[in-house]
Amino acid sequence: MTEYYQPIARLGRHRSAAAHSIAGGACWFDRAIVRQRGCEDRLVHIDTLPADVVDRISAPRAVIAGMAMDTPQVMGILNVTPDSFSDGGMFIGQDDAVRHALAMADAGAAIIDIGGESTRPGAKTVSVHDEITRTAPVIAAIRAVSTIPISIDTRKAAVAKAAIEAGANLVNDVAALSYDADLADVTARSGLPVCLMHAQGDPATMQDDPQYDDVLLDVFDFLEQRVRTAEAAGIARHSIVVDPGIGFGKSLDHNLALLRGLSLFHALGCPILLGASRKKFIGTLGGGVSATDRVAGSVAVALHGARQGVQLLRVHDTFETKQALDLEWAINKAV
Repeated sequence: MTEYYQPIARLGRHRSAAAHSIAGGACWFDRAIVRQRGCEDRLVHIDTLPADVVDRISAPRAVIAGMAMDTPQVMGILNVTPDSFSDGGMFIGQDDAVRHALAMADAGAAIIDIGGESTRPGAKTVSVHDEITRTAPVIAAIRAVSTIPISIDTRKAAVAKAAIEAGANLVNDVAALSYDADLADVTARSGLPVCLMHAQGDPATMQDDPQYDDVLLDVFDFLEQRVRTAEAAGIARHSIVVDPGIGFGKSLDHNLALLRGLSLFHALGCPILLGASRKKFIGTLGGGVSATDRVAGSVAVALHGARQGVQLLRVHDTFETKQALDLEWAINKAV
């Protein structure tokens, strides 16, 4: 029966002699939870774990799109769409989009994630032409005035190709290369890194009634399989980021289970991206009918992710998130 290994992530200087860093970063572990389907979880000391598991969890991650993965990096969200759940219509003008990208960079974002198709629950598919028209000119305009890394948030090969030609540095696919059969080849040929996200169903129906046997292990298995698919297409594992897909075909309880078990995904040997900013479950738990009322809750979730060793935090509120991270790291002497 397959065993899954979740390091118990800790942050701070007072670490035991047996402890190993998680992914070469400030978080460390000396114990782990061993999970098996249908069995009780077991708490074990690091000395009892297979050596290859410890190595995979602790090995430093390669640089992604020019960003070091030994510390949490803030990914600023730039939706050039009329209908995104939080900021739809705010940045559809090119000047507004570029201005916002530069403002997020000044506020501490290490990379800008540009999307031209809303993937909110119930969203409809956007044509390739419209998505390219929305994204590629904005990427080119940002690239003309800034060297900040840019990721293209798309499921479509043609959109990614146009974005790469305009200056994008990372492909961020919510479908984990399963929507468009050509996207893996486009990404591999470009030599750029890719982020593979888990989603159950497509945006139009994903929140109707999501079901899992064990959401944490099911998502892990999916991402493990998609990483192998990406490798088979010619994308090196050290260029792959994984994202458990908070809110994409998940109930409130599913989201909480994934957040509690985030450190499990270090066992894939890839950097982890967490995208929970302003999502509905934050308002459900903490109040905030409007997405813009969920800033504090979003920062709380981002800090939780950082304490679990997550390397990329995809957020709307770059200044607030970066400020909180800087304080957290200073207090725990992680810098």
